[in-house]
Amino acid sequence: MFYTDNRLQFPVRVEQPDPLFARALQQAIGGVEGEIRVAMQYFFQACGARGDPKFRDLLMNTAAEELGHIEMLATAVAMNFEGAPLSLQEEAAADPVAGAVLGGINLKNLLSAGLSAMPVDSDGVPFNMSHIYASGNIAADMGANVTAESTGRILAVRLYNMTADPGMKEMLAYLIARDTMHQNQFLAALEELGGNENIFPIPNSFPQAEENTDFNYAFLGFQNDGSEPPQGRWSSGPSIDGNDAFTSRPMEPLGEVPNLGRARPNSGAQAEQE
Repeated sequence: MFYTDNRLQFPVRVEQPDPLFARALQQAIGGVEGEIRVAMQYFFQACGARGDPKFRDLLMNTAAEELGHIEMLATAVAMNFEGAPLSLQEEAAADPVAGAVLGGINLKNLLSAGLSAMPVDSDGVPFNMSHIYASGNIAADMGANVTAESTGRILAVRLYNMTADPGMKEMLAYLIARDTMHQNQFLAALEELGGNENIFPIPNSFPQAEENTDFNYAFLGFQNDGSEPPQGRWSSGPSIDGNDAFTSRPMEPLGEVPNLGRARPNSGAQAEQE
């Protein structure tokens, strides 16, 4: 069951409406780094979280928080569109091409939403849920969430640097702070699950004895000249999971040249293929 409150999670105020910034904010709503993505990702992860229920609760609480972030950003988009129709018409009347470029707004927000937010990115592309990662493996999901919060924080920082509006900076500073916490809470969850030496390789339920042990800790080089691959922490020393040691070598082809033979009759191939 979900509950709502008529008040926003954090104050949203705009001192100087900026339709172009409204378009930029759409990326934080419906972009691949945006709030719809993380809200739905944590929600579906929670719905499939088996085992200790506290991890399900962690995910569901954060999903609910992200819904509030969508509400904040959607409010900010609408507030930044204040006055946009008149200014757009004035610019277009003077020079239709220049007006479209200088105005910079996505006309979809005007024509389809009446100068309100939409579940789209900054180019008006609808969010289609293809970037929702909910694997049913709690460790894999927590790792995916650290990445999601990292890219979300990068976007929020870029938006913060794009605007001079004090109210927008205040809102984005809050969202940046929440991304900081979310990165840390998911890392803490990984630590509670056992840390690197107990989590990895994911899934840790698969017996490593059944892996091809010639390759499971080898960093392979694919340079055309057969030279050694680039060296780093990943190429020597103990593996991060503590189960073996890293090695490094150029990769050589072990298989044969593929030959699929002739095409089957009536398969739609050319006569020369049969």
